[in-house]
Amino acid sequence: MGAIRLDLIGRYLRPHRKVVFQGMAALVVVNLLSVSIPLLVRRVIDDLQDGFDLQDVLAQAALIVALATVMGAVRLYSRMLVFGVGRQVEADLKQQIFDHLLRQEPGWVQTTGSGEVISRATSDVENVRRLLGFAVLSLTNTVLAYALTLPAMLAIDPWLSLAAVGLYPLMLMVVRLFGGRMMRQQRRQQEALASLSDLIQEDLSGISAIKIYGQESTEQAAFAGRNRMYRDAALGLARTRSTLFPLLEGISSISLLLLLALGSGQLESGRLTIGDLVALILFVERLVFPTALLGFTLNTFQTGQVSLERVEDLLRRRPLIVSPSSPQPPSQPSRGAIEARGLTVRYPGAPRPALVDVSFVLHPGELVAVVGPVGCGKTTLARALGRMVEVEPGQLWLDGVDITALDLEALRAQVGLVPQEGYLFTATLADNLRYGEPEAPLERVQAAARQARLEGDIKGFPDGYNTLVGERGITLSGGQRQRTALGRALLVQTPLLVLDDALASVDNTTAAEILRSVREEQSRQRQTRTILMISHQLSAAAACDRVLVMEEGRLVQQGHHSELLAQGGTYRRLWDREQATEQLRAAG
Repeated sequence: MGAIRLDLIGRYLRPHRKVVFQGMAALVVVNLLSVSIPLLVRRVIDDLQDGFDLQDVLAQAALIVALATVMGAVRLYSRMLVFGVGRQVEADLKQQIFDHLLRQEPGWVQTTGSGEVISRATSDVENVRRLLGFAVLSLTNTVLAYALTLPAMLAIDPWLSLAAVGLYPLMLMVVRLFGGRMMRQQRRQQEALASLSDLIQEDLSGISAIKIYGQESTEQAAFAGRNRMYRDAALGLARTRSTLFPLLEGISSISLLLLLALGSGQLESGRLTIGDLVALILFVERLVFPTALLGFTLNTFQTGQVSLERVEDLLRRRPLIVSPSSPQPPSQPSRGAIEARGLTVRYPGAPRPALVDVSFVLHPGELVAVVGPVGCGKTTLARALGRMVEVEPGQLWLDGVDITALDLEALRAQVGLVPQEGYLFTATLADNLRYGEPEAPLERVQAAARQARLEGDIKGFPDGYNTLVGERGITLSGGQRQRTALGRALLVQTPLLVLDDALASVDNTTAAEILRSVREEQSRQRQTRTILMISHQLSAAAACDRVLVMEEGRLVQQGHHSELLAQGGTYRRLWDREQATEQLRAAG
């Protein structure tokens, strides 16, 4: 597993190897200078013992200042290079993950959970950035610091040097112990903050329900509980930090005191000069930070490797619905003719198929309704037409071309699918309407709104088409949201329009007006647009050219409204039930 992770790290750094090597070379220069400066200080101090030349001392001091300045500049340059690589990998990785997610089928995102996906795309990617930036820089710097500093110390006095750094393993153990605890506490703090944010977002979205049912006190108690969890997590992290850093300072001070105690005896015996002792003190202090940082680096390295594996698992996931390797071009001109030949669809893990041996034909320009009891497969049929669910080859044809042979982008450019819950973005009404064609002029936006019977509502808004739609369209009614989603599909002008119960939130009269407006616009512009309307409103289905009746995933009846009433069966039973419901509503 370690080899695999090192291979992954190398693969991510390989495109930036030139910058990484430049950063490493800069670190070598920094560490060489940091070793040279204490040696220069030693020489200056020793020269002061037997009298000195002020000009020579000033020259040496100026040289030390110059070297220190160069060292600081080169260290800054190295950090910019290596940290920049981490930031660039983070940006590239986030873009790669986002592009990868857009290629996945909708069902996978829904079953996996958006929270898990977002966690991998944000927190795990940030851990990868720390691994490839901070951890690489810190490990390299620590190795170079010890490799260059220890020989210089041993050359001055081996036993005194070993005694001075003898406590550093203890410092590393303390950092490893407290560093792991700090990471766990920081994770708990982030989780508590995320839970608190989720509650705020949920309550703001459902503020109406909270007030209607008088649950303000309940939500206040829930917020107080999560707020306390966040406070406790933050205080625990602060206590750990407040304990760790004084401990590190204490160990460092003990090491320095040990060096002074032993070094004073060496001074008295003449085996060590004052310059030697000062140089050793500078070297020991120089190793404190890399040693303490090494513990944090090892924790970051482990966490980053785990996150790297999680990101790789996400990127290795291949979508179930993909374009063919050699796609066939769509039929020209596009007419919106649909043919299903024994269409069967089964969701992964489902006990039975959602669609079973469904066969029908939709002719260009037809308005066809699909009706049936809840759970009979109507929505699955609508999703299959746009390959939002997987379809076997040879079962569904668009204008005489197997849809599985078409490029996904080309197919979906031919099919306008309007779901029952039309998603609206936090943008203006005009931008939501032109989402499918962002550059569409306002005249086309207004025409689409008129067809969707939305123009009258828009005129009632103070800002008209520039009215800002709240999150998920919360500022609009259900009917307005559905008509906005319908207008968005009408503006694109696809040859096939699929309405998946997209008029459920409007009354029968408005639904009939919308369908009539769409057909009149088609006739006026001499367009051929096939419309498949899935609906629970049989009164709207009665005005269609044909009706397809489904039950338990099968197509059990099809024909005109009057023909189906005469046949009896499922359609007649659904019709009688709807009529009885309307009569009871009228009587009540």
